[in-house]
Amino acid sequence: MYPRWNDIYAILLLLCAGVLFSDRAQCQTESSEALPSLPSPVDDALEIPAAGSFDISTMPPGTSEGDARGGDSAEQDATGGSPQPQIQTQESDHEGLVIRSVKRTLEDQKELYLAPFKPSNFKWDALVLGGTAALLATDRRIEKHIGNAHYTFYQATSDVAIAGLGATLGGVWISGIKGNHPHAKETGVLELETLVNTFLIYTPMQLLAARQRPGEGNGNGDFWQHHSVNTSFPGGHSMFTFAMATVVSHEYPQKWVQALAYSAATIVTVTRFMARDHWSSDMFVGAGLGIGIGAHVFHAHCNPDLSDSCKHHVRWIF
Repeated sequence: MYPRWNDIYAILLLLCAGVLFSDRAQCQTESSEALPSLPSPVDDALEIPAAGSFDISTMPPGTSEGDARGGDSAEQDATGGSPQPQIQTQESDHEGLVIRSVKRTLEDQKELYLAPFKPSNFKWDALVLGGTAALLATDRRIEKHIGNAHYTFYQATSDVAIAGLGATLGGVWISGIKGNHPHAKETGVLELETLVNTFLIYTPMQLLAARQRPGEGNGNGDFWQHHSVNTSFPGGHSMFTFAMATVVSHEYPQKWVQALAYSAATIVTVTRFMARDHWSSDMFVGAGLGIGIGAHVFHAHCNPDLSDSCKHHVRWIF
């Protein structure tokens, strides 16, 4: 549709130009006839050189090429062909961004699943596995000392803490985009990538563990009972909130920022446990995995010029 309108527009311009030049020529003819007769020219009148003596080599270099390029560009504008490469470039850039994001996420997943088998992480493996084993052995005993009262209060408190943490991090990202703050934009991007990577690890673990929540089944928290995404192990709220808190604590290593971020994650973890949504071992594993995922994503993609923590390769809470 647009090229057709451009052709019509070019034809109208040519017609208008023809009308203007014809009117101008007619006016010049009439004005010359109305002037009084002039005296005969003198002998020393300027002599116009013959047409055959014109030499194109005397013109400035590039004149003919510039005219040719100008004619080609005008023809492209008239046919409406110039916007098409720009649209194709934008589409290819968008497709390239999607492909790069998918490849980056897959690379993160590969490194995260291989991380426990690296010798440098054996000490953290021993800490998480030892703590999990101890809590699994005492889950039912701990659960008996938790009452059933005020569980709605604990759930509401957890929801408020999650909403506050999420809204704060979302506000940081939006302010970074609008105000063109590279550090804030990196924080938002890494938070989003952390949530994606956390979800891709949390989901298969939920399906494989299939653990019953407190109060379900025989009340013992048995594994491999119902395979779905809404099971007890690992604790999703602790896993996601500690992952987000770890990223923001690395991006902004001030002590007050770390205290607020980890306090919000701890409140979510404790209140979900007190509301009898999870066993103690579920929340412990979720917190450990969240910290590990958040630290990995940060150190894998952070910019050393924006955060001092990026220069230190210690992948732990602080």
